[in-house]
Amino acid sequence: MTIRVLLADDQPLIRAGLRVLIADTPDLEIAGEAGTGAEAVLLAADLAPDVVVMDIRMPDMDGIEATRRIRRAGPGTPRVLMLTTFDDDDYVYGSLRAGASGFLVKDMALEEILAAIRVVAGGDALIAPSVTRRLIEEFAARPQPAAGRPRHVEGVTEREREVLTLVGRGLSNQEIAAELVISVATAKAHVARLLAKLAARDRVQLVIIAYEYGLVAPPTGGSTT
Repeated sequence: MTIRVLLADDQPLIRAGLRVLIADTPDLEIAGEAGTGAEAVLLAADLAPDVVVMDIRMPDMDGIEATRRIRRAGPGTPRVLMLTTFDDDDYVYGSLRAGASGFLVKDMALEEILAAIRVVAGGDALIAPSVTRRLIEEFAARPQPAAGRPRHVEGVTEREREVLTLVGRGLSNQEIAAELVISVATAKAHVARLLAKLAARDRVQLVIIAYEYGLVAPPTGGSTT
């Protein structure tokens, strides 16, 4: 199955580089290109791509507002992968709140960008490692009703609670399967049920929920890189 990608970036050279990269990738194709946020919103509606690779700083309308407008159209809208030079915290949180399913920085390896497009198209979420720790710490630092005590997650089984905890720690489906000695398909099914039961858009929101319910302890000490 070919993944159709809309490129939204005000820099023609960036779009050209990504266009060449995607053209050489058998399972990806370019659906269209936009040079402004407003143009991205219009093309996302007209072309119905699977994924929009969105810059943040663009004229006319920034990528965060464009993402918000694309995603609020309802079910079946394209998933959005933010790809930017700036990994400022406000951009990260603003993008996720607007409905983006991924956040990458442009200095990542090209293969990692291609892999991220596939992950987002598949309904999952991905955040660049350089910003993941800050994201988790920001949510972990929020006051908890019962500090230090995990709270009951309504409607979730004990096994699903275990899976939610591992998702909160950043484990993939393969890693969860190995940790719990279950198949990858079973781990994936548990994650899918958690997404449905908790009305979560993607794994990013599951991570947030795991921290908000105290299932994962805030990181302490160690390197901040």
